[in-house]
Amino acid sequence: MTTKVAEIVLAGPRGFCAGVERAIDIVELALAVCPPPVYVRKEIVHNRHVVDELRQKGAIFVDELDEVPDDATVIFSAHGISPEVREEARRRGLRVIDATCPLVTKVHLEAIRYAREGYTIILVGHEDHDEVIGTMGEAPSQMLLIERPDQVVDLQVPDPNKVAYLTQTTLSVDDTRECIEALRQRFPKIVGPAKDDICYATQNRQAAVKTLAGDVDVVLVIGAANSSNANRLVEVSQGNGTRAYLINDVRDIKPEWLAGVRRIGITAGASTPEVLVTEAMEALRKSAAVSVREVRVVEEDVRFGLPGELEQIARENGKLLPPRTAVARQSR
Repeated sequence: MTTKVAEIVLAGPRGFCAGVERAIDIVELALAVCPPPVYVRKEIVHNRHVVDELRQKGAIFVDELDEVPDDATVIFSAHGISPEVREEARRRGLRVIDATCPLVTKVHLEAIRYAREGYTIILVGHEDHDEVIGTMGEAPSQMLLIERPDQVVDLQVPDPNKVAYLTQTTLSVDDTRECIEALRQRFPKIVGPAKDDICYATQNRQAAVKTLAGDVDVVLVIGAANSSNANRLVEVSQGNGTRAYLINDVRDIKPEWLAGVRRIGITAGASTPEVLVTEAMEALRKSAAVSVREVRVVEEDVRFGLPGELEQIARENGKLLPPRTAVARQSR
């Protein structure tokens, strides 16, 4: 591709978060200690490159549990599952390893608590997203879904004084704030979680893009089309007045996007491997005259432990888990 790029600016942090790193670790460790085959329900994380790599290592990806033989090992994806799916696995005697991100689990537990206390729960999220489907399954008769602030006016609830809200973890911070403000205006006594449900990694990556957008001519967001957090990064850049494009990898970059561009910003969704950032940067950096720098807004040191069932399976099969801890891979 022919460009007149003078500088590439990398957003930091970008790429893998602790929940994604943990989920990938779980699949790789399961392949090492579990008798084959090992099944994974849905994409473990929303990135084709990650899924293809794990498939090559032996993981079998399926859409639903009816594709998994009885008594087999199945891993649930990082996005979480509904109680109905969990019960089906129990009934069929499947050996389950749950790779649900702990921050998604937090939202599920909040939904269960509010439902038990008799609240109508308003979930802010995107319909048909795996995370939303799982969360809605915790209390389907007491939960309503909205995506935009203008939908609040049409909400009908049994008791306006008994309403709670939750949010999908990978939403736009700004858009979610607008939804919550609209909910509070409509339902003054509404309650919500003590701490924002939007995950730390989503917030950090959006903050980095806001800083990046003011410093470049165009932003390339590397991530999958079905990745909510990657799509939100595009929206954040555009909302700050800078053109942005979502790409799976370097092959998706169109030369016309870069016509007259001097500074290119690059970031990546929380499910995107850093190698894809490196490939894009190398393709754009045609000469030593093109400089590279990073705009880093925060350091991340979040760690999530592995599920206990993984260690139990390893013991049952006379194996030891490698001494590795799921850590968010830092972009350096």
